Amino acid sequence: MDGLYGSIFINTFSYLYMKAVHMIAWILLIVGGLNWLLVGIGGFMGSNLNVVDLLLGSWPSVEWIVYILVGLSAVYTIFTHKAECRTCSTSSSM
Repeated sequence: MDGLYGSIFINTFSYLYMKAVHMIAWILLIVGGLNWLLVGIGGFMGSNLNVVDLLLGSWPSVEWIVYILVGLSAVYTIFTHKAECRTCSTSSSM
């Protein structure tokens, strides 16, 4: 793909890829944040409300991978979010 059409294709693909990465990171942050909320509430109630542990406790390696992905999502978001999120505020959809 040469010329104008190739450039448009590459720009569109790059935009959609980054939007997908952004949305995955955002979803993982929400899941991680809610999980930590439940861990804290469970600590006060004397029970285990860690949803990741409850779902994946029999597979500790997979559980750790989920924690790593949530942490990487937080790091990604720290470095990519500015004062206002331009990716979230765009009106075009995937």
